Amino acid sequence: MKKNWLSHVLLTALLVAGCNGKSGVNAGRDYSVPVIASKAARINAGKKISISGNIEGCKTVRIGFLVAGKINYIASNEGEFVKKDQLVASLDPAGYEIAKDLADIQVNQVQDEYDRLKIMYDNNSLSESDFARITYGLQQAKAQQRLHSKNLSDTRLYSPFSGVLLKKLCETGEITGAGMPLFVISDISRVKVSAFIPENELHNIKIGQEATVSVSSMSGPLKGKIVEIGSAADNASRSFSVRIELDNPQLLVRPGMIAEISIDAGNTDDIIAVPAQAVLHDYSNLSYVFVADTLYNRASRRNVSPGRLFDDLVEITAGLNENELVITGGQQKLIDGSPVIISK
Repeated sequence: MKKNWLSHVLLTALLVAGCNGKSGVNAGRDYSVPVIASKAARINAGKKISISGNIEGCKTVRIGFLVAGKINYIASNEGEFVKKDQLVASLDPAGYEIAKDLADIQVNQVQDEYDRLKIMYDNNSLSESDFARITYGLQQAKAQQRLHSKNLSDTRLYSPFSGVLLKKLCETGEITGAGMPLFVISDISRVKVSAFIPENELHNIKIGQEATVSVSSMSGPLKGKIVEIGSAADNASRSFSVRIELDNPQLLVRPGMIAEISIDAGNTDDIIAVPAQAVLHDYSNLSYVFVADTLYNRASRRNVSPGRLFDDLVEITAGLNENELVITGGQQKLIDGSPVIISK
C-alpha cells in the first residue's frame, strides 16, 4: 500500500516537471505576426484646393403682384417646375374690372364730345382754348383707361422664366399688398456653387478655370468653371467669395445642397505618401502607422500627420521619412514592439 502511494507521487511529480519544462520552452519564444509592408514613397502630386460650398440657382427671383387684392388662385406648389409665362397666381379681379368699365365709359363720353366740338372747331365756331381743353380731356381719359387696363392685367402673375418654385409665401384667400414678394422661382438649368477661398490661395485661381464639384446625391463628380471671384475679403473670415457655374440638364442638383469643390492649383508638390489603409487612429483621434524594423523583425508605432488624399494614397506631412517600411496589412493585431514576419 505504501509502495503504491510512493509510486503515484513520483509519477505525478514527473508529469508536472515535464509540463513545466514544456511551458518554459514556449515562454522563451515570441509569437510573430505576419504582416504586409510597403515603403513610404515620395511622389509628385498636383496641388489642389478643396473647399465646401452651397448650391444656388443660376437665376433666382422673388415675384409678387403690382396691385393689391385677395389671392383667389395659386397654380403650383413648392418644388414644382414652372414654365416661362406660365400663370403662377391671380387676384380677385372684380374691383379692377369695375374700374376698367368706368374708364371705358369716360373715354366714350369724352370722345363723343370731342367729335362734336371738333366739327365746330373746323368751322371756326369754337375757340382754340376750348378745343384744346377737350383735347386734353380726351387724352387724360384714355390714359386713365390704359392705367386701369394695366391694373386689371396685373391681377394675374406669370413666371418670368422657366424654373422651380422654391418658396410659396402665401395661400389662397390671403390679402396681399402691391409689390410684396410672394413666390421665389429659380432657374436651375444651370446652377452656381457659392464658396469662400482663403486669401493665401487666391493667387492660384482665375475666372474660367475648371473645378470639380461633388454632390452627395450624384453618383459622380461634375465639371464646372469659375465665373466670379470676390474683389474684397469677408470681414469675419478674411476669405474671398468664389462662384462656380455648371450645367444641370437633368435638374437633379437643387438649390441648398452642399457641394465639395476641388480646384487644380496648377503647381505640383513633392510629397511622402503611403497607402491609406496604413494610417490608423487611436481613441484620442491621433493618427499613427506601424513601421517595420527589418533588423529585429519588430513593429514600432509612429505618430504621423496626414494631409491630402490622392486616390488610394494619403500624404504624410510629418512623422515619416522616405523609404521607411510601413505596415499596410495585419497592423490591427499589432502593438508597439510586436514581433512581425513580413510577407512578400
